[in-house]
Amino acid sequence: MKVSAGQFDPTGNVGDNLKVMRSLAEEARAGGAELIIFPEESMFTVGKVEGDFADAVEAGWSTFVQQVPFIAAGAGLAVIAGGYEPRGEPRPYNTLVMVDATGRVRATYRKLHLYDAFSYHESAHIKPGDGKRALVELGGLKVRMMTCYDLRFPEVARMLAVQGADLICVAAAWFKGDHKVEHWQTLLKARAIENTCWIATAGTASDHTVGHSAILDPMGVAHGYLTDEPRGIVTVDVTRRRIDEVREFLPVPRNRRLGGGTDVIDPQD
Repeated sequence: MKVSAGQFDPTGNVGDNLKVMRSLAEEARAGGAELIIFPEESMFTVGKVEGDFADAVEAGWSTFVQQVPFIAAGAGLAVIAGGYEPRGEPRPYNTLVMVDATGRVRATYRKLHLYDAFSYHESAHIKPGDGKRALVELGGLKVRMMTCYDLRFPEVARMLAVQGADLICVAAAWFKGDHKVEHWQTLLKARAIENTCWIATAGTASDHTVGHSAILDPMGVAHGYLTDEPRGIVTVDVTRRRIDEVREFLPVPRNRRLGGGTDVIDPQD
């Protein structure tokens, strides 16, 4: 399955961001992609929203979740994108939606680990999710989702891999700072290598986020990547065959043991 990462710099306006997403989705499909991943905050960037944040979330989410399926069906490919989901109180969820090529919403994921680090406090305005995820099959691959700061918690990706994920999609708005691009790239490689699965990520590229979207194979090799361009797309053929090749000589899932060596967990079982 050809997978694209669509990188851009979301504004505070939902309609403007949807137009960019539609254009990138059409470009991805023209290149043969069956799935495109968009960044965290594709709906809008918190710092650019005018007026009351809670009001913007209430109005913006309904438009976002109605229009993303139209983008998917119109372009004829699956879409993963992130926005802010209202929950009847001041703090919304930071939510990813996965929509298939027919426009059907197949899964949602509410960000579990909120970015309370490097002097930023995401939990001040966002509610953490419960960590529940659906395992969705697209193009013959089992696909799961995670969001940005989740990447720093290896048990999250490991759980997804143990549950059978072939491709873990990461939507992000990774903040700039000393060593932050280095952290981002290292963690992406680690999550791919330690789980011998594909990692595909789309990052917001702005004056305060790094971009650097990439698609890595189970050996941690980036087969396609962007840097900090404010708008771009990268497409890679993500195959089950590559997973099988790597796990033939590096059978990490089969070798993994818990409980003093008594529990063997293989997602292929």
